[in-house]
Amino acid sequence: MRIDKNQLGDTNKKGITEHNQHYDFLGYTLTKKGKDVNAIVKKLQDFQVAIPSWALGAGGTRFGRFGFQGEPSSLELKIDDVGLIHSLTQTAGAISLHIPWDVPTDYNAIKDLANSHDILFDAVNSNTFQDQKNSKESYKFGSLSNTSKSAREQAVTHNIEVVKIGEKLGSKSLTVWLADGSNFPGQTNFQSALQNTEDSLKNIYKTLPEDWKMFIEYKPYEPNFYSTVIQDWGTSFMLANACGEKAYTLVDLGHHLPNTNIEQIVSTLMLKGKLGGFHFNDSKYGDDDLTVGSVKPYALFLIFNALVYGMENNPQNPYPAWMIDASHNIKDPLEDLIQSLEAIQEAHAKALLVDQKLLLKAQLNHDVVKCQEILQDAYRTDVRPLLQKARLNRGGALSPIDAYRSLKVRENLIKERGANSVASGL
Repeated sequence: MRIDKNQLGDTNKKGITEHNQHYDFLGYTLTKKGKDVNAIVKKLQDFQVAIPSWALGAGGTRFGRFGFQGEPSSLELKIDDVGLIHSLTQTAGAISLHIPWDVPTDYNAIKDLANSHDILFDAVNSNTFQDQKNSKESYKFGSLSNTSKSAREQAVTHNIEVVKIGEKLGSKSLTVWLADGSNFPGQTNFQSALQNTEDSLKNIYKTLPEDWKMFIEYKPYEPNFYSTVIQDWGTSFMLANACGEKAYTLVDLGHHLPNTNIEQIVSTLMLKGKLGGFHFNDSKYGDDDLTVGSVKPYALFLIFNALVYGMENNPQNPYPAWMIDASHNIKDPLEDLIQSLEAIQEAHAKALLVDQKLLLKAQLNHDVVKCQEILQDAYRTDVRPLLQKARLNRGGALSPIDAYRSLKVRENLIKERGANSVASGL
């Protein structure tokens, strides 16, 4: 299924008059405050977030998976689904593949299909957190950190193969996330595990093409619950520095202990030029992988405030790779991703409204009350007309969820693919 401009034009007609009224009023209000509304809308238009191939089907938990009808059962269908999301939101201009779940059989055909949807290939992701079919070595006790040299070499080889796959697709970065760790005290020698991981990452790093980056992800717990080898941003940062200038830390919002100050982490990494990638999701307790902005929208805004500041003031940091890493198992996956994209852009737009010069002045004067007022004035602004304008300018939907439902996208996907079609992945 594809959505054409005429279909979107028809769905947009219903709300365009109300949108114009709201946009004109907001534009007038923001202009009086000295904001360049057109420049903000342009930044929203240009902001693109990668959709992970594994999030297009129903997510699973450690206890089970509840399938969703009409799931994409091949890489081609997953790209088609990202195309549907992108046609509605105009914010999903890339797809991130997980290997070996999504290895192309015909690279030229896959690139042509993605190009027809105006989609690029973002970072490729390796998978050493589970044993693969016909693998000689097991990752039960670790991959890059394993005490077994053969297991480590197998994991390194896999990552190198993932890079080669990414090269054929036009990707420019590799994301490494390790499940390596231990479940019980005494199970692992912490120093040996860390040294093995560093050595393994260096072996992967030295094979990277000159124009590639390596993103090193971290996570405090799960699937191992006593220790994780790369448990926090500091360890990732240390390993990235040990590898070289093309290695960076990747921040996943769910990969922190409760109440961690993520915006401070973001600020530190950007100051040091080492924030490479960013994975969006939301959580109540841990790595819940919930819809972005569904639980902690103000926290997301504060993080974006740090990101926007860093992008404007830290030229030493490359432009981050943005991706959604959410996988809730009771929603329509496409609707969930659309909601996440909306929340991301809403937090982004609000952060763009923060008067950084006025905030700096208040900070220098130790005017704590004024600092809070500046942030909350931006946060309380209803920026949805700006998001709508950005989508309309690019030919998207005024209201993506409403359009998705009125065009009966899920019903059509079920007709095309059947009720029992299952996506690969978790």
